[in-house]
Amino acid sequence: MFIQFVVVLFVIQRCNGVTSPVSPFTTYQHTVELQPNVSDLWWTINEANQTILFELHIKTTGWIALGISPAGGMTGADIGVGWVEQSGTVRFLDEYATTFTLPLLDNSTDWFALQGREQNGWTAIQFTRALDTCDSMDVAIQSGTNHLIFAYGLVDPTWNTTSNPITYHQTRRGSYSLSLRSYSDPPLESKFATLNYFDFRMNNYTIPAQDTTYYCKVFRAPTNYTTKQHVIANKMLLNSTDISKIHHLLMYECDSTVTFNDSNLPSDICENIYNKIGACMFNIATGWAVGGDVMSEFPSDAGYPIGGNATVKYYVVQMHYTNSDLCTNCQDSSGLRFYVTDALRKYDIGYLTFGTDTDALSLTIPPQVETFSVDTYCPASATALFPASGITIINAFPHTHLQGKSIWTKIIRNKTAVGYLFNAETYDFNYQFNNRLPNRITIYPGDEFSTRCVYNTMNKNTTTFGGERTVDEMCLHMFTYFPRMENMSLCLSFIYSGSWANFLGINTTMNQTSAAVRKIASNMTWTSNMTTKWQNFYNNATRITVYGRGMNLPYAIVPSVSDYRDLQKTACVPRGSIINTSSATRTIHFGIWHVLIISTSVLSFLTKMNSQHMK
Repeated sequence: MFIQFVVVLFVIQRCNGVTSPVSPFTTYQHTVELQPNVSDLWWTINEANQTILFELHIKTTGWIALGISPAGGMTGADIGVGWVEQSGTVRFLDEYATTFTLPLLDNSTDWFALQGREQNGWTAIQFTRALDTCDSMDVAIQSGTNHLIFAYGLVDPTWNTTSNPITYHQTRRGSYSLSLRSYSDPPLESKFATLNYFDFRMNNYTIPAQDTTYYCKVFRAPTNYTTKQHVIANKMLLNSTDISKIHHLLMYECDSTVTFNDSNLPSDICENIYNKIGACMFNIATGWAVGGDVMSEFPSDAGYPIGGNATVKYYVVQMHYTNSDLCTNCQDSSGLRFYVTDALRKYDIGYLTFGTDTDALSLTIPPQVETFSVDTYCPASATALFPASGITIINAFPHTHLQGKSIWTKIIRNKTAVGYLFNAETYDFNYQFNNRLPNRITIYPGDEFSTRCVYNTMNKNTTTFGGERTVDEMCLHMFTYFPRMENMSLCLSFIYSGSWANFLGINTTMNQTSAAVRKIASNMTWTSNMTTKWQNFYNNATRITVYGRGMNLPYAIVPSVSDYRDLQKTACVPRGSIINTSSATRTIHFGIWHVLIISTSVLSFLTKMNSQHMK
C-alpha cells in the first residue's frame, strides 16, 4: 500500500452581524443574519427538553415565514408563518409545502408564537417548536446540517384557520444552511483589533491552467515569540483574481525533527516536493473550504500553542485550486492570519481524527444504492495513549464528499455504546461546519470508538472509490480537544487486503490488492444481490487500524467493527411542554487534511499476512 492522503477540512460558517433595528425579546444562544438588511434570526436550543426557541426579524410590515427544509427548497418544508395585526395581536400558522405551490395548513399545530411586534418597518416574532414533533408534515431538527428557508409578504393576510391566507412571496425569499444544534458563532474581527498577529500567505502564485492543482508552501513558525503564546482566532485571507478557483486551504504541522533552510523554504506543486515535506503532512492545524467564513475563534479556556518551547517549528500551507475553465492569468495571494495573545489560557488545543484511509481497500461503494454504510473501529489499544485524566472534546467536523449523507462516532465503554461523540444525522457536502458540541464530552484511556459514514449513490451509475477528488469519497470525523497530546492525532482503518482477496477470489501481493479491487469493482455488474453481498462484506471484514502520531504508526487488528452492544432504538416521542394559551398568543415552558502514512512495521506485518493467505 502506498502513501494515502486523508482529508479533514475545517469549514467555518459565515460571519454574521445583524441589521434589525428591533431589539430581540430576550437573550439567545445564537444569531445569524439571513440576508443583509432584510432578515435576522436568533435561537436557543434546550437539549434537555428537546425544544428550540426562535426569534425572526424581517424588514416588512406584512407576514413573515421561517421553514425547515429537507434539502433547502420548498418541497417537503415545514414552515411557520406569522404576522402582527394593527391591534398588536400575533397570528401564527403551521404549514407544510408539498411542492413549489402554496403550502398546506398542517393537520396539527407544532409551531407556537409567544410574542411579536412591528417597529421601524420591521416585524419581529418569537416562536417555538419541539426539535422532533413526530409529525409526518414536519421536519425534525436533527444534529448536523439544517436547511432553513425564509420568505415574507408586504401586507398582513386575513386570519383564517381553515385555509392558507398568505399571498405569493414572489422574489422575497431566501435560504440559509447551518447547524442549529451545534452552531459555532463566528466572531467579528474587531474583537481582536488590539492583538498581535502573523500571516502565512501565497505570493501572487499563478494558478496552473488545469482542472485540479495542489500547491504547497512551507512557512517558518514566528521566531519573535520567545515565550509561549496562544493563537485564539484565525482569519482566512482570500485574495485572488478569481476566488472561485480556491476550493480549500489547509495548514499542517511539520514533525518536530524537520529542518529547512529558512532562506529557501520549499514551495511547489505538492507532489513535486513531497520528498521534502512528507514529514509535515500528518497533523492538521487549521484550514478553510469553499463557502466557509473568514473568522473562527477557540473557546475562552483554550488556545493553539506557538512560540517558546513549542515543538512545531515549520508549517505547510496547502492550496487546492480548481481551474476548470483553464484560466492562464489567474493569480492568488490567499492565506491565513493568526491572532496571538500572551495571556495564556488554561489548555492547549489538539486535533484527533477517526475514519478510514482513502483508497479502494477502504472505500469501494456500489452505484444505485440508497444507503451504503462504512464502519471503522478505534480500539482500546489506541486510546491507551490518552492521558489518564482523559481529553475533552469541544468541536466536531464530519467530512465526506458528494455521496455522503450522514456521519456519526459512538463512544464504546466495556463493549457497550454509551452515547454519540457526535452524530451528524444530516450531512451536506456543500455546507460542512465545524460543530461546537452543546456539552463538552470527556473521553478516557480504554474507550473505544465506532465511526460510520453513510452514502447514497442513487445518482451514479459507476462505482465510487476512496480518493482525493470531489467525485471520489472519504470518511473522516475530526474532533478538536484539550489538553493537547503529542503522541496521538489519528485513528484510521482500512479493510485488510487478505479479506478482500478471499472475498473476490484474487491472488495478489498486498501492494497490488488495491488496484485489483478497483479493477474488479469498476467492471462489476451491480445487481441488487451483489450490492447486498458487498454491504455484508463491509459489515464483517477484518480491519487494520493505525493510530498515533508521526511516521511510525502502531496498528491493531480489528476482527469485527460491530462487536459491541449498540444503543437502543426508541420510538419517536415529542418532548417539551408546549401550552396553547389562545388562538393568537402561545407560551412555552422548557422542562484536514490528515495524511496517513502506514509505518514500516505495519507494512511488514501485512506483507506476512498477505503471503500466508496466498499459500
